[in-house]
Amino acid sequence: MLSKRIIPCLDVRDGKTTKGIRFKGNVDIGDPVEMGRYYYEEGADEIVLYDITASSEGRDIMIDVVSRVAESIFIPFSVGGGIRSLEDMRKVLLAGAEKVSVNSAAIKNPDIISQGAEAFGSQCIVVGMDVKHVEPSASVPSGYEMVINGGRSNTGLDAVAWARRAEALGAGEICLNSIDADGTLNGYELTLTALISENVSIPVIASGGAGSIDHIYDALTKGKADAALVASIVHYNTYAIPGIKEMLHARGVKVRMRW
Repeated sequence: MLSKRIIPCLDVRDGKTTKGIRFKGNVDIGDPVEMGRYYYEEGADEIVLYDITASSEGRDIMIDVVSRVAESIFIPFSVGGGIRSLEDMRKVLLAGAEKVSVNSAAIKNPDIISQGAEAFGSQCIVVGMDVKHVEPSASVPSGYEMVINGGRSNTGLDAVAWARRAEALGAGEICLNSIDADGTLNGYELTLTALISENVSIPVIASGGAGSIDHIYDALTKGKADAALVASIVHYNTYAIPGIKEMLHARGVKVRMRW
């Protein structure tokens, strides 16, 4: 069995790490370079950085921030936001990231997934999924709809169908974020997480809502996720990464420990 991963998430706006609730009310909380280095030293398995306004503003990702974070950490580093082409992927990878995350651009142009997988390998391509719960319909039979542009635009696309298609196109991993749970500290959306995990064979990262060790444990067990993205609970020092891992280990979850 592969170890479960704990992955701090740095949402970046205007060069600063920021945090909001359900993609709204964001406040700046720190420097992404300093925070990335701190989480690396704490024992994070990976770091994820999202330029959260690049897509909605129609601009390129902040490569200088990506480069400075990459220089300060020595663990896998995934970057997303404003990646719309193969050349954008190349720039991010050359800046020091190991993975690129495509979300809005992949729905608008699914070929970017297959093009990226062919050029750089599936292991480099993460498909980010921002999902909200809706009434089931003919187009969204699962009751979970994909949204894009930082949660601002509905797509009418079923999340399960999209996850399957993303895998078929060559995605190596899915980062699954529930907009309903995002930033609430009330726990991950376990029904959604399990649904996607059961319908694809690639790793699924649970994202959105972690407020306690129980929430992380549930995402990795009941939700069947391969990794848990954490933000508020580590940004605001509710828990430290070593403590999270120690408590998960004590409950029988295989994690990478620093003994």
